[in-house]
Order: sequence, then C-alpha cells, then structure tokens
Amino acid sequence: MRLPDWLPEIPGEQPHPLAFATVSGAHLYGFPSADSDVDLRGVHVLPVEQVVGLTVGPQTLDRTWTRDGVEVDLVTHDLAKFCRLLLSRNGYVLEQLLSPLVVASSPVHEELVALAPGCLTRHHAHHYLGFARTQWRLYGRTGELKPLLYTFRVLATGLHLMRTGALEADLTRLYAYGPGYLPELVAAKREAEHGAAPPVPDAAGDVARLTAELEAARDASPLPETGSAHQAVHDLVVRTRLAGGTMTQPAAGSALR
Repeated sequence: MRLPDWLPEIPGEQPHPLAFATVSGAHLYGFPSADSDVDLRGVHVLPVEQVVGLTVGPQTLDRTWTRDGVEVDLVTHDLAKFCRLLLSRNGYVLEQLLSPLVVASSPVHEELVALAPGCLTRHHAHHYLGFARTQWRLYGRTGELKPLLYTFRVLATGLHLMRTGALEADLTRLYAYGPGYLPELVAAKREAEHGAAPPVPDAAGDVARLTAELEAARDASPLPETGSAHQAVHDLVVRTRLAGGTMTQPAAGSALR
C-alpha cells in the first residue's frame, strides 16, 4: 500500500512545531493492508513559557481523523518526554525515531538519530518480550491474524537487535528468524486489516522457541547494561528549548514508498 502524497502537509498543521514525524504501525512493520490506517508518530516542541511557568503545555497530543478515505492517527510527545522515554529502554519510541518512513525531519531529529546507538541496552529485550506476551494473549482470545503477526514481528525485531545492535522493525526483512510460514501470514494480512488467522498448528511451539531465543540473546548480547547518551540527550533538549523550538522540513518523497 502506497502512503498518501499529502502526509507531508500534516506536520505544518499542528499547534506546536514538530522535531520530526514518521510512519509507524503496519506500514513500518511490512504488512499494511489496503484498509490500514496510517500511524504517524513524532515529537513536538513546547515553547519555553509552557515548560517553566505555572501553566504547562501538553506532554502528549493524540488526534485521529479521516482524509480522502484514509484514517490517520497522529501521536506526538513533547521533546523532553520523548527523550525520557528514549532513555528508558522503550522500544516504541526507538522505532518511531529510527523509522525509515520519514514524513518530516529537522536538525533535532538528525541529532537524536545520531544519539540513538548510545541509548541502546540489552534491557530493550524486556520491551519486546513483554509486547510479545501481550500480543500472544490477544491472539489467544481473538484468533485474529494481526496479533499473531505482531507477536512474531516483535520477537524477530528483538532478536535482531540483541544480536546485531541494529533496529529492524520490518518483518519481511526478518524472515530468517521465524518459521517458514511467515510470508503466507504476511500475504494474508495485506488482504485485510482485521480477519481470522489461518490454522497454524505449530504457532505455540514457534512462539515459545523464539521467546527462549530472545531471552538467551539478551543474556549474551554485546549491547551494554546502560546507555551512554544521557548527558548528550539532556544537552540537546536544553539547547532546543532555549532556541525556541524547531521547524520541520518535509522529507523527500522517496522516504514514503
């Protein structure tokens, strides 16, 4: 599914300047459906008077709307909140920051991307293990294909991160970590956003195997126990705030294939 051409217009329509906006969700994970919504994630920059005064600006903004028949879900965090999450082994914000589907960027975004390796630790595995457990339970309750694919996606992403130190959220690039039927599940998911999973008799065993592999990879990972970027991220937040925020630039169209 090709992303809408009008996505780069959205950052300029927001109440606060955005340091960046990227696409997350199924488009990032490699299995968008024709009826998938577009999940935009990013960082807004509050003016200094809404940070140091008695009236504090919104730490998180969440908006959902439909344009040209496409549902858009936009969630942004203020820069300081986002950076606190980034430094706390949060895989969600790490994937948003490093998403190759860039709608809008800025020097602040580029600096955060450069600092991301110093935020990585072996404890990011806990995020992916916990997310996998949640999605596996959801699949058990609903029998839907989407949570089953999410289970395999996060386990494969976590394994790749622990073993290589590189973040890859696209399941179609991680097939080597999972069972051979994953391409068939992805193809089925691309046909419809919500639907029952086909029979997968070996799913429980495969999920258990990948979970054990991720736990072992965490324990053997070359990633450090703690990150090294805290001071640099702090300095970036202070500099950006004192400079009065930043304006994004639309990303090149090639980023939104």
